[in-house]
Amino acid sequence: MSASPVRFHDPRSTVYDFSASLLVRCPRCDRVAHYGRRPGRTPDARGVTYPERRVVCRSCGLSRIDIGPSRPSARASRTCHRPPLWLRADTRHGELWAYNLEHLDLIRRFVAADLRERAPWYDTGRKMTLVARLPAWIKSAKNRAEVLRVIDRMRASVTTG
Repeated sequence: MSASPVRFHDPRSTVYDFSASLLVRCPRCDRVAHYGRRPGRTPDARGVTYPERRVVCRSCGLSRIDIGPSRPSARASRTCHRPPLWLRADTRHGELWAYNLEHLDLIRRFVAADLRERAPWYDTGRKMTLVARLPAWIKSAKNRAEVLRVIDRMRASVTTG
């Protein structure tokens, strides 16, 4: 009796479902930091409420908060722009990246699965989900071992970084 294939059922999540909390490279110590956006609490003089952006690093104690427009042209000096993502890796096929560990776990479960199921075409709801938008080289079975190796290395960098 053979083992049943590993199944993946698309949860219909998008990249925006993972964008509230990101793992980024700390601008001060170059280690893992957390970047988050939350809705703003107080409106400015024009009555516009901007989101609050925060970078927090547990290694060096960095904590930066910015409440204001996110466009650099709207503000002369940027105090809390988003640093580069921590979960990034180059492969010979392209760059693999994830916002946080939940995002990376979803990609890993998709890549590791032998059987990948999507919702039926006649079902209402999202059609172009996060896993549907992944590049073809990530979806390819011939690159499965390499992509899983890179994902495991990225996951390990969070605990050691």
